[in-house]
Amino acid sequence: MTHPAYTPASSDTPSRRPLSPDTGRLGARAARAWTEPMAVRPLERGRYAVDSASGATYVVDLFAGTCSCPDHEIRGERCKHLRRVAIEVTERRVPPPGRRRADCAVCRRPSFVPESASIPICDDCRLERGDLATDRETGDTVVVYRMTDEAASERYVEAADCTVAAYPKNEGYPADDPVVEVVYPFSGDPDADIEDRPRYAFPRSRLAARDEMLIE
Repeated sequence: MTHPAYTPASSDTPSRRPLSPDTGRLGARAARAWTEPMAVRPLERGRYAVDSASGATYVVDLFAGTCSCPDHEIRGERCKHLRRVAIEVTERRVPPPGRRRADCAVCRRPSFVPESASIPICDDCRLERGDLATDRETGDTVVVYRMTDEAASERYVEAADCTVAAYPKNEGYPADDPVVEVVYPFSGDPDADIEDRPRYAFPRSRLAARDEMLIE
């Protein structure tokens, strides 16, 4: 199943820059949020550092809706820094809360991935439980049981006495590919639940995702 991808629009070393929509009908703070040169840097847990045009740096917490600048802390206003972070998140210039910028381990494209992910996987390459996929080597249809945080070079398959990466049919697929556990829906007992079927470990790149899903 495919999902909309995040497409970062700025580099990992942001510079101060203005944004320039038509601000004639905006309030003063909203207009400054769009037009003043600022740099927004993601921290973690929904917090962002904003280097302002004055040279000062403030911390915005999107979850709490706060900013460390005097306009917010003293006047209680929704300041230009809070607005600027919201703009840059909406325009995908910086990761949204709970995400970080990284190259996807599967497609290698720069993406926004979950902060907690030990193996970065973009939304386009992530497979969810119940997704249907095609084994590129055999053409068989498989159903995703789960996507793991293990690399193919780390997952040992006892029955084959080797890792997923070292398995003969997986030659040519990246050793750092995340491992996906799948089941075969059309073999064995046709009434068996996905939980009761044998699971097999594949490198993610060996599976071609399909725009279909098994309803359990």
